[in-house]
Amino acid sequence: MSEIGSAAGVTAGYAQKVTEDLAANTNEQERVRTELARLQGELLQLEESQQVLVKMQDVLAGVGQPESGRGKSTKKAAVPAARRGTSATGQGKTTRRNNASKARAEKSAGKATPTKGAAPAKGAAEETWVALIEGYLAEHSGPKSAAEVSTALTEAHPQRKVQQTVVRNSLEQGVARGLLTRSKQGRSVYYTTADASSSAAPATSAQ
Repeated sequence: MSEIGSAAGVTAGYAQKVTEDLAANTNEQERVRTELARLQGELLQLEESQQVLVKMQDVLAGVGQPESGRGKSTKKAAVPAARRGTSATGQGKTTRRNNASKARAEKSAGKATPTKGAAPAKGAAEETWVALIEGYLAEHSGPKSAAEVSTALTEAHPQRKVQQTVVRNSLEQGVARGLLTRSKQGRSVYYTTADASSSAAPATSAQ
């Protein structure tokens, strides 16, 4: 009887140890997922910033080319001007070339100038996914799942490619920043704004 009791005690000890290790493993997985979501969110913002900077770089490079061309035209026109007065025909040709070069340079500069202001304005108007999600959740009361948020953003912003993976990562990033809160109902995960959750807390406590 003592041997049976001893074996049962060892088994119970192992069971408790396995339960504790399993709980620790689950907590560690949750921590890693949160950190991964935060890093993915930062990477997404860096990629969006890179796209804006590349557009600005292309625009600035395009604006610089007509100015270089205008300088070359002026330099070429200065050589015949030194021999001015040799003949009336040569002077007339030089004047016409100078006028034509100046007109072409001004025309090119006029075309490039509007482009300089157009691209940055477009990039600056695009909000981050976290900002779009927070705005949507603030306007719609009640917890929303990642699928519901993805569908709503797709309808509200058809010009942007909405991926549910990106939306889910942005939601987790919002949770990590303290902008959103996450709750579970069974196996489903729902999100709300931090303000909505804090305002709903007293009502829940009163019940």
